[in-house]
Amino acid sequence: MPAEPLPVADSQTPPPAPQPWEAPEVAAAYASLVEQVAKTRPKEDLEPLRRAFERAAYWHRNRKRSSGDPYIVHPIAVAKILDSEQMDMVCLQSGLLHDVVEDEDVSVDEIRRIFGEEVARVVDGVTKLGKIKLANREERQAESLRKMLLAMTSDIRVIIVKLADRMHNLETLESLSRERQERISNETLEIYCPIAHRLGMGKIRAHLEDLAFKYMDPEAYKDILGQLESRRQANVEHLNEIKHAVETKLARENVPARVEGRLKRPYSIYQKLKRQRIVIEQVYDLLAIRIITDSVKNCYAALGVIHNEWHPIMGRIKDFIAIPRPNLYQSLHTSVIGPGGQSFEVQIRTEEMHKVAEEGIAAHWKYKEGRKGDAGDDQRIAWLRHLVEWQKEMNDSQAFMSTLKVELYSEEVYCFTPKGRVIVLPREASPIDFAYAIHSDVGHNCVGSKVNGRIVPLKYQLRNGDVVEIITQSGHSPSKDWLALVKTSRARNKIRHHINATERAKAIEIGEKFLEKEARRLGVQLNRVTRAKLESVAGEYGHSKMEDLYAALGFGRFSARHVLHLLAPDQVPDEEPAKPAPAATPQYTTDNDSDLVIKVKGIDDIMIYRAKCCNPIRGESIVGYVTRGKGIAVHSNNCKNVQNLLYETERRIDVEWARAVAEKFSVKLMVYSQDRPGMLHEITSIFYGESCNIRSVEARLDDKRTDDSAVIDLTCEVKDKKQLEKILAAIRRIPGVRDVERIQ
Repeated sequence: MPAEPLPVADSQTPPPAPQPWEAPEVAAAYASLVEQVAKTRPKEDLEPLRRAFERAAYWHRNRKRSSGDPYIVHPIAVAKILDSEQMDMVCLQSGLLHDVVEDEDVSVDEIRRIFGEEVARVVDGVTKLGKIKLANREERQAESLRKMLLAMTSDIRVIIVKLADRMHNLETLESLSRERQERISNETLEIYCPIAHRLGMGKIRAHLEDLAFKYMDPEAYKDILGQLESRRQANVEHLNEIKHAVETKLARENVPARVEGRLKRPYSIYQKLKRQRIVIEQVYDLLAIRIITDSVKNCYAALGVIHNEWHPIMGRIKDFIAIPRPNLYQSLHTSVIGPGGQSFEVQIRTEEMHKVAEEGIAAHWKYKEGRKGDAGDDQRIAWLRHLVEWQKEMNDSQAFMSTLKVELYSEEVYCFTPKGRVIVLPREASPIDFAYAIHSDVGHNCVGSKVNGRIVPLKYQLRNGDVVEIITQSGHSPSKDWLALVKTSRARNKIRHHINATERAKAIEIGEKFLEKEARRLGVQLNRVTRAKLESVAGEYGHSKMEDLYAALGFGRFSARHVLHLLAPDQVPDEEPAKPAPAATPQYTTDNDSDLVIKVKGIDDIMIYRAKCCNPIRGESIVGYVTRGKGIAVHSNNCKNVQNLLYETERRIDVEWARAVAEKFSVKLMVYSQDRPGMLHEITSIFYGESCNIRSVEARLDDKRTDDSAVIDLTCEVKDKKQLEKILAAIRRIPGVRDVERIQ
């Protein structure tokens, strides 16, 4: 549909009404953008920028943000972020126009006609699938991400604009509800920060993480910020002292370099405190020095100077120059014991390495350098092309999102084959991951492994520098238990595909025999039933082939008697209440218990139970899986078995919590704290205040640590997820508590 033409003033008519871009706050925002762009690129023609702004302002003229500001203020801010990253004019225009297709009655063809193919391609790639009817928000999110990833393979500027858009949204989250703040922040940390990391855009990733952290866990954010602020003066003085000492030592050894100092970022500190369950005083790399020199030779020379002056911390020396990370990041890392016994981290790199670390693939679109091409052969998007290939075969949105999060996992373990080939894997990867990284057949036939010449179990977690040899046996098949060990999507998908194919074949065989047995019992002669009739009945159950119905019978989804009633209604009376409900009009039934805890769509008279692996509680997102002979297992969506096993799509079934009941849910908690008098009393008082019963409690010293650390195991009863979150938040506020987690 053609866009409305912009009003044009006529000298013979009265002055027109003010244009959308003439509103004071809009005019001021645009003037600030023009001033910034003019300073950074004084010789560039800004007419394309003006055209994009006026069109965007006109198209968004009737829309406001949640804060009450004119909507166009947001695209202007996105364009300013893109300019501060020195992106090209196509990026700036796309930043101004990125929401017009999604939010207004403007087509991509109209954008293409006015602004050209490149701008249209980027805007289309950023546009979410909001106007397409999909089952739920999760499915819309998954399909929008698929679309964006596909667009990124042809023009990486799509994600650059999207990251700038997300950055400004995070900077202005105050006006949104708490639920939306958490959802947007969580999506940022799970999807967009890892994408920025995989593309080498370190500066943007760091800023997004800190912005999202502020809303994901406000109390932890304020606590860390408060502790940093209380130490700021001392840290700055100490950092300046170290910086001066490093500069002096380097100059004395004739190593040309500039030295920068920094404090560790809040989100990075938070991750370390959570991962290692320590207090901020025990963070050894809170202070960091970055040495930027002119050559690789001088990088190693600077490392020698640092180690000659201060004692290095063993296990903290990493050489990413010799073996770069997959996103092409290069640097030398070391941690040393500095003046006064305080440790600090040192990063050493060249100017070019520093540029790659900060900007990553975005450097291809710097306006000052001119277009270098689409970076099609860049190693940083090789993973993206692989991602697009396997996602074409993945129709289930939940499986796609789970696998995407695994694929985006930070890769930091570098292992070697016996012949010296480097294999890059995620942290905590197993020899099984290594085997599948070499070849699918090597993975399937893997029966054991040797690491550095000695036999290790398949659950062994690989470390940097390990030399791995895979032991194979022809005809061997992967085990379902492997799914809990592997960390790579490649290994998981190959194992799942093999297991699903095997289980499906067994289910088809069981289902067919079950139907034949029931037919003999009821006197139905199946050999007289035509193939067309069989497939017609399968169609009533939502299956195109009889084999699919046999598989469903084998998994216990349907009753064989129901099927026989449809095949021979004269011989088999319909004594049971259920004819299969059509997919379009699902019926609701309940579990066999009388408490109506869980509802299940489209299934009659079948056993339902909450899976012991995650023990979901009311308020959590849940999903059901049909198990052979056991009924329906209900898992939390965050259950590791759901994330790792990724059951066959046809075995998944929609479930939901039913009406409120008085049932209490048993939950296991583990509290990591200081060992001090009164700690247990303060913790149990919280449960008393919430009228929650504690079924068991055990306190002990943490045998994995040498300091004053204690571990408290609790089993309690809660009403729902909301009450549990309230209890966890209260426990975390107790002085001396380092972490509390729910055990699943």
